[in-house]
Amino acid sequence: MGIIKTENLTYTYSVGTPFEKKAIDNINLEIEEGELVGIIGHTGSGKSTLIQHFNGLLKPTSGRILIEGEDIWKSKASTRQARFTVGLVFQYPEYQIFEETVYRDIAFGPKNMGLTEDEIDYRVRNTATAVGISEELLQRSPFELSGGQKRRVAIAGVMAMEPKILILDEPTAGLDPKGREKILNLIKEHHKKTGCTVLIVSHSMEDIARYANKILVMNKSKVFCYGKTAEVFKRANEISEMGLTVPQITRVINELKNRGINIEDEIYTVKYAKEIFLKYLSEKEGGAYD
Repeated sequence: MGIIKTENLTYTYSVGTPFEKKAIDNINLEIEEGELVGIIGHTGSGKSTLIQHFNGLLKPTSGRILIEGEDIWKSKASTRQARFTVGLVFQYPEYQIFEETVYRDIAFGPKNMGLTEDEIDYRVRNTATAVGISEELLQRSPFELSGGQKRRVAIAGVMAMEPKILILDEPTAGLDPKGREKILNLIKEHHKKTGCTVLIVSHSMEDIARYANKILVMNKSKVFCYGKTAEVFKRANEISEMGLTVPQITRVINELKNRGINIEDEIYTVKYAKEIFLKYLSEKEGGAYD
């Protein structure tokens, strides 16, 4: 059984009113431990509603959510445990910073877990180092930091709880390309180092293609598809028809295929495209590009 499993999960807003609407509809999903999953979908597709169920922020209208095989709504204890097992970083998390110092902000979650002062101190300093927050910054007010630094502090506050599942909702929203790269590399490194399960919600297919092992595509409150990144990009034309933008390199490759160039692989990163083209040209020219 996966670390996250949903069974006929449905959530309806404003039940019994003229505004009643199913935000997610009959979701059956299983995510294995240790995966790095990208979740994509147009605005209103249900992706943010879905992830808010995983740590009990929202209670299903019907269906179940199982974390490590246990229904998180079975008891109050189960719900509470889910909120420590699943760490959720909201979009623009820097707006949730409220403590007097960076140290205290990162320590907030671990303190609520009832850890010892020594363990809290270790987690704060260890996580701060991991996200690139220096010792000197720990005693400063988080409101004195740059936007990118604030976001790293907010993410560190969730990471310091050492959740088995880390979920980030649009973690690069509003950042410039360099800032986006830093945040995504930070998340990738954390995943590699800890082996935890990571879910990233994003509008950027380019980012998801480069970092995710698997992709979940949401459309009209349902799961359109879920699978390995290469498998999902085999359906690039269908995804485009839904109004989502596939990576530019994928569009270029698909057009070349339409024009008769025989490239069998599903290509969704520039780096991989380079490797495939060099191989293709080498074969065409009898090894001239080796």
